[in-house]
Amino acid sequence: MTDRLDAAPGPRPSRTPLLGGPAPILTSAVLWGMTGTASSLAPAGAPAAAIGCAGLALGGILLFLTSRRARALPAACTRPERWLLVLGTVAVALYPVTFYPAVARTGVAVATVIALGSAPVFAGLLSWITGGARPTARWSAATAAAVLGCALLALGPELTGHATPMDPSGIALAAGAGLSYAVYSLIGGRLITHGHPSGAVMGVLFGAAGLLVLPLVLCVDTHWLATIRGTAVAGYLALFTVYLAYRLFGYGLRRTPASTATSLTLAEPAVAAVLGVTVLGERLPTASWCGLAVLALGLVLLAAPAGTAKGVSRS
Repeated sequence: MTDRLDAAPGPRPSRTPLLGGPAPILTSAVLWGMTGTASSLAPAGAPAAAIGCAGLALGGILLFLTSRRARALPAACTRPERWLLVLGTVAVALYPVTFYPAVARTGVAVATVIALGSAPVFAGLLSWITGGARPTARWSAATAAAVLGCALLALGPELTGHATPMDPSGIALAAGAGLSYAVYSLIGGRLITHGHPSGAVMGVLFGAAGLLVLPLVLCVDTHWLATIRGTAVAGYLALFTVYLAYRLFGYGLRRTPASTATSLTLAEPAVAAVLGVTVLGERLPTASWCGLAVLALGLVLLAAPAGTAKGVSRS
């Protein structure tokens, strides 16, 4: 990841900047926000990590098989780009392996805040370090607002109730999930910026990652997959939160810096919270609703076109 982003031929400017980049990414975040509600419908006793890995395995392989030029992508890449594909594949595979155990150890709220809140920070720093892209004041302010809103939204119940002990290993796993997400987002954006088709890049990254996590799915209890509910949940996660969501995410990365894209996906906990209230009957305290408003403001600042302003500036 040592090539400069501005050294590669970029994509043509979009006539509709909002629809060309932020909208597909926000749609992906909406689909990802439904993950918690969908996984809660899995049969009792289904291992959390296995649910996520099953969705990645099925959806990733499907994404690879249906992506044009995915099979030819490794041959079309330079040697450094092939190493990026390997690193990106490992990062994709590590996300469900770290995030779902983090949820089991710290709870959904804390794991979501740490993973999604740290991802844009990791992405901005890594983009700066590896590509010479310096975060702008607008990106920094908008991301800070989105992270603050995300924290208030998810931790609102904890702030108004009794505090629970934090599990250090769970916190570390959640931070690892945020780092893995930032890494494969940056790698995907870099390869797409270099002129490779977004569908092929996402297909290779997630197809190979699906194969990597497949042994984990098969080595744990698979009886839940044989049930109607288990099959339905795994199928939904594969089709919507992996296949469709990452197709849209890859398309959005063609015209959106990865640092901005990871910040936009902070919409995911907002969607999860709204679904929790409307579908699962959960209640949100005032602090959480305030966080939702602050989060929305940060996302508007990130998504709204601003002339020549970008999520990062060239140094």
